[in-house]
Amino acid sequence: MIHNIQLITKKSGLLTVFFGSFFWMSCHFKKEETQQVTSDKINNVSIIIDDQLWDGEIGDTLRNKFASPVLGLPQEEPLFTINQYPLKLLEGYMTNSRNIMVIKKESKSKFSHQINEYAQPQNVFHISGNSVKEIIDTIEKNSNIIIGKLKKTEINELQKRNKNNVLRTKKIADKFHITLEIPKNFSIVRRKAKFMWFKNEILGGSISIVIYELPFKNFTQNEVIRIRDSIGSLYIHGNEMGTEMKTEDSYSPYSTWIQMAHKRAYETRGTWIMKNDFMSGPFLNYFILDHKNKRIMVLEGFCYAPSKPKRDLMLELEAIIKTIQFKK
Repeated sequence: MIHNIQLITKKSGLLTVFFGSFFWMSCHFKKEETQQVTSDKINNVSIIIDDQLWDGEIGDTLRNKFASPVLGLPQEEPLFTINQYPLKLLEGYMTNSRNIMVIKKESKSKFSHQINEYAQPQNVFHISGNSVKEIIDTIEKNSNIIIGKLKKTEINELQKRNKNNVLRTKKIADKFHITLEIPKNFSIVRRKAKFMWFKNEILGGSISIVIYELPFKNFTQNEVIRIRDSIGSLYIHGNEMGTEMKTEDSYSPYSTWIQMAHKRAYETRGTWIMKNDFMSGPFLNYFILDHKNKRIMVLEGFCYAPSKPKRDLMLELEAIIKTIQFKK
């Protein structure tokens, strides 16, 4: 009798574990299946905050940090398009935004970053404090982290949208021993021994990607500009005779070192003009140090869209360039 009780108890325990695990897995997969997909425009951020806080110093801080002008554009455009909503809208249709910031006045100062809290892919940043000063301090302390996460998410989103619509890149692989996910709406407009130019004609203009390589050597920002101007003189011309692309020297370019495809890269942002023509626009240039192959791999994106905002066009080019992989 005791043996039977022990057997029943043991079986009951196993059944409890089994059904408990099954219930957890069912809930887990149900959550994954039912979680909605985000549907925002690129570079949009929803800020959930009471009107009183938004209209004061906290709102000013948020606008200064997240709607400041983008570097390297000829006209002023905000880093992100920010939209403010009162806290009561957090539950409901606002939760399908890809990027959300929730600002509250609470007893404790807090900053947290939740991934896929209401939908996917999604960033939700929670910021709180018991005073206006505490909230502002928390925003300022974490603004660079937030901007980095937002930008990475938007680049990933653009890359995902292009993933199933890319050109066959055998020509790029054969010439440069790299892969690059260039969308099919781009076409090759010029090809030389160590140079390729891809262009996508869009409504009201065009966006372009150029690829070339250089022998490995040390360089400065001035050298980057000199080289890109020489490439423009050789290969990138307008419709009229005697036109060539060069860097606009009225505006100082912005440069910084970053990591790309597990290599160091020198990023330069600025404005280009077409010499002897009226064309101009922003450019984004990367000198990637490829020590293994003793070369500098150069990728550049530039756009010509005189009547259109250019922030999102340049981010699209950046997202394409950052798909680069070096073949082993």
